[in-house]
Amino acid sequence: MLSPELGHYALALACVLAAVQGILPLIGAHRRDPRLMALAPGLAIGQLIGLVTAFACLINAAVTDDFSVQNIAANSAVTKPLLYKITGVWGNHEGSILLWALILGLCGAAVAAFGRNLPSALRARVIAILGLVATGFELFCLTTSDPFARVWPAPMDGQGMNPLLQDPGLAFHPPILYTGYVGFAVPFAFAIAALIEGRVDAAWGRWVRPWAVAAWCFLTCGIAMGSWWSYYVLGWGGYWFWDPVENASLIPWLTGTALIHSAIVVEKREALKIWTVLLAIGTFSFSLSGTFLVRSGILNSVHAFANDPARGIFILGLLGLVIGGSLALFAYRAPSLTAGGLFAPLSREGALVLNNILLCSLCAVVLTGTMYPPFMSLLFDRTISVGKPFFDATTIPLALPLFIFMGFGPMLPWKRAQLWPVLNRLWLAAGLTVVAACVAMRQLAGVLPVLCAAAAIWIIVSCATDIATRIQLFRTPLRSSLQRLRGLPRSIIGTAIAHTGVAITVLGLAGMSQAQHRIVEVPVGSTQNLAGYEWTLTDVHSEPGPNYTAMVATIEIRRNGHVVTVLRPSKRSFNTQNQTTTDVAIHTNMLSDLYGVLGDSHGTEGHMTYVLRLHYNPLAPWMWLGALIMAFGGALSLSDRRVRVGAPRRAAAPHASSTQGIAS
Repeated sequence: MLSPELGHYALALACVLAAVQGILPLIGAHRRDPRLMALAPGLAIGQLIGLVTAFACLINAAVTDDFSVQNIAANSAVTKPLLYKITGVWGNHEGSILLWALILGLCGAAVAAFGRNLPSALRARVIAILGLVATGFELFCLTTSDPFARVWPAPMDGQGMNPLLQDPGLAFHPPILYTGYVGFAVPFAFAIAALIEGRVDAAWGRWVRPWAVAAWCFLTCGIAMGSWWSYYVLGWGGYWFWDPVENASLIPWLTGTALIHSAIVVEKREALKIWTVLLAIGTFSFSLSGTFLVRSGILNSVHAFANDPARGIFILGLLGLVIGGSLALFAYRAPSLTAGGLFAPLSREGALVLNNILLCSLCAVVLTGTMYPPFMSLLFDRTISVGKPFFDATTIPLALPLFIFMGFGPMLPWKRAQLWPVLNRLWLAAGLTVVAACVAMRQLAGVLPVLCAAAAIWIIVSCATDIATRIQLFRTPLRSSLQRLRGLPRSIIGTAIAHTGVAITVLGLAGMSQAQHRIVEVPVGSTQNLAGYEWTLTDVHSEPGPNYTAMVATIEIRRNGHVVTVLRPSKRSFNTQNQTTTDVAIHTNMLSDLYGVLGDSHGTEGHMTYVLRLHYNPLAPWMWLGALIMAFGGALSLSDRRVRVGAPRRAAAPHASSTQGIAS
């Protein structure tokens, strides 16, 4: 039976297996003992079985309303819908940490299952490092964040889940986001293993890149889902508020993007080795830091979990061990890594280096703006806020040159390039960009939106030009071009699609800069004009829900006398938690959103007025559509077998004895 005690035992067993997984294979790799190294895959799979059992026990407790488990009593209720009883398991601190450990166990088992072509010593070290990291999180679960802790006497009903979290989008947002966060543990483990071994080569870059791309795809989808949730649940009419917790997910996404591009240079040219190793360490370190910031109480956010000083201290200690230890090892071993191939500044390698510089500069700006207020509060007891004006003024000037070089980079040859042939191929893209800028100047208000829209068109046309050049479109018969297209590596097509996704998101951001909104207080029957539409409040009535009572408004929207749509926003009152939430109504035609929110009511019966928030958001859907296209492009690249499993065989080290000495 899936009892809480079984779950606690399975979690403890998984922790023991993770510790053994982190020690014995490392010893085996050090001694070149094949028996100890061969233990790594089995231990990783055994740890995963323990974590799956523990997680299943926690879900069973939630579904069966076992309120003797403190976690269930605090975050569930009898009237809670079944979907949210299940997804609510990870909608709290204890459950989310167990989910984090479970995904980390999945990563270790995935390396064990799909890393059979790795050298045995490298495979053992990677799995062992993942085991050591997993040990820390599982100890965190068992000591300060036990999801199976009992409460006595058991209440008849639970306190229920935070109503803001009772939403399908946010229900599946944490597993996807955490898979992105934790997925970067695999490149981190490869980086630490390479430092221990003292060797980074083209094969290492080929092995690291698929794991980094997979984690990046999940993180991209997770961030997009979180942004979409804040757009249609919070009712503020926006999509990204530079909230500290939002920034905590953006920072590793930026460094992860740089890591993917840097790993390409290692794979193709055996250059940027030290930089790639540092990016792998930094990306996972930022993922861990985000976990600490959310749970320590340092950052205040609508997304933050309730904090506990003991939890914050434990995570801070874990951060010190993982980040401090890895950086110390990097400082000690990095000088021994051999330099890679030389390249001219004007080359694809040079473009990728510039790409990394701009991405890391963006990361530094976001990190500074996020951490400056809490540090000022801690050191000088001064309360300040850093918001949208700062981030817009500092990130856009860095993002625009990044977008420009995204058009050049894929068309430059490796090692050395000539500028004129590249410009000759991009004259059409440049011309269309100028036309797009002229059109944008007539449609958009403000210089920055016009520049962003022009940069987005530049990226799209440049990507299309690159593919057209590769398949010799219009230079050979169409049938020949189509055959070349079918033979084109999916990694190249995936890169073009991912870059196009970035451009579509940028167009969405440019469109949203022209959004219009009004906040009005009106009686039933009143009509308001916004963005050429007539918004009429026709009715407000009460409706019962599964565990709430809703006040639902009916807003009829007309244009030129014709009904466009009817919005039904609502306010939901949850009696168990004594909280009220808004349920936004959105009508979209993929070119714009009509967005309505019902606020408070005032007056007496028969003379009631209602607060309405009305928004017209042009190109809003493109922001999330672009993110999905980015992730699809990454997944398409990952599906290319040459990227996924086509790692070149490592050449034997020239001096076996010296290599073994370095590995020791």
